[in-house]
Formats: sequence, C-alpha cells, structure tokens
Amino acid sequence: MTSACLSTAYLAPVSYYKTLCNRDHIIVEKCCNYVKQTYRNRCNIISANGLIPLSVPVIKPDTAKCLTRDIRISDHDNWQHMHWNAIVSAYGSSPFFEYYQDDIIPFFEKKLSGTFLFDLNESLRETICRLLEITPNVVYSDEYVDYTGSETDDFRDVIHPKKEIDKRFHLQPYYQVFSSKLGFIPDASILDLLFNMGPESQLVLYDRI
Repeated sequence: MTSACLSTAYLAPVSYYKTLCNRDHIIVEKCCNYVKQTYRNRCNIISANGLIPLSVPVIKPDTAKCLTRDIRISDHDNWQHMHWNAIVSAYGSSPFFEYYQDDIIPFFEKKLSGTFLFDLNESLRETICRLLEITPNVVYSDEYVDYTGSETDDFRDVIHPKKEIDKRFHLQPYYQVFSSKLGFIPDASILDLLFNMGPESQLVLYDRI
C-alpha cells in the first residue's frame, strides 16, 4: 500500500490532487503548527496576465504557535467577493466554467468569518473530488507525526508555493485558456484543471508519481 501525508490546502494545486489520485492512503495533517505563505490558505489561479495568488485572511492566534486545525477565517477586505471575481475573470471563458460554477460559488457567498480554515479547505476538497469523480482514501491526523525514514511520502512541505515543483509529480501539459499568450503554466490551482479540462481532468491526474 502506498501512502502520503499532505497539509490542508485552499483550492490546492494539481500536484496535490495527483497525490490524492495516485496513493492508496492519504493522511491530511491537522496537528502541525500553522505556517504562513503556504497553500494552507492560498492558491494560484491563471489570468490573462499570468499567475494570481489568492489568500484567505486568517485571524492571528494569541500565541506564537497555533495548530492548523485551530486557525479561523477572518472577514478582512471582503475576500470572498474578491476571490470569486478573480476566478470569474480568469476562467469565465474556459470550456467548463459554466458547467461547474454552481458547485463552487456557494463557498464564496455564505458567511465564513470565524469558520475554521481546515473545515473550509476540506469542504472544498470534497466538492472538487466529487466533481472530478475521484474517491481518495483520506484520513485526518490526531497528532503530529514525523515520517522521516517511513514508507509514507511526506509532501507537507514539498507542495509549496515558494518551492520548485518536485519532479516526482510528472505534471503533464493540458489546455489552458491563455496558453497561446503565456505558454503552459504548471501546478496552478485545481480550478485551472477543472474549468479547462472538465471530465478529462482524470487523464492528467492519474499518472504515476
């Protein structure tokens, strides 16, 4: 049995979902200390001008360290409205946007202030897995585990917006709305793959890593 450990992620990149599809067992980390500027509260979408980072504002904890599962969402800057407008601008002309938008837009309309970030991320992941018609075997950690030397691939700090894409993910090019202008941009948010490829997304995701 192959297994991997992932951090929670907001509209995670394609490499994250490739991991979900190509491992028998997935552990989603709840008990690590929250780290800023990671995919835990951000994603990258692709607009006509290139990558656009979208970040979910969070309520700063009272202590220097706080477990990821305890991080709550702030209502700062009307971020939901801003994120959805950016998504519509980026993908409104993509082949499958109209087909999937009704499943995604509720996350940007309902009040989320004070909600746990982890719960939002997992609700989004479950919705996207349903739309992609994939059924990963996901469990949640009850405590922090160091997987050094184990057979579990630890991707918690490997899938990271500030790091180069790990070659193990074999990210294959697929159609993107702005590729004629920008070229292919790998490992954007799963929304990029979903809205551009629709049901054929599985052809990109099911590949050995």
